[in-house]
Amino acid sequence: MAEDTNMTEGLGTVTLTLEDDQEVECMILSIYPAAENEYIALLPLGDDGEPDEDSEVYLYRYIDHGEDQDPELQNIDDDEEYEAAADAFDEMLDQQEFEEADASEET
Repeated sequence: MAEDTNMTEGLGTVTLTLEDDQEVECMILSIYPAAENEYIALLPLGDDGEPDEDSEVYLYRYIDHGEDQDPELQNIDDDEEYEAAADAFDEMLDQQEFEEADASEET
């Protein structure tokens, strides 16, 4: 269930509970495929509820269990899998920048 999205608008928000029981509200940037899995890219929100542009993007394995259950986020423990997910996300960002630059040249 990969979705095409404008990174600046996001797909909603999700609250992560980190290992230290700290809760972090994040904007969903994208859900995208890489290799044989789907992944989700999350950007933490600041205290003002706006995206924290200085923060790192969180990447998780995304599992959609269908309409009857909530999606599941899993840590990516394997370095090679994380690199594949990060590379796919970077390529998606590069493609979006290219499309935005191409669109601005047409106007």
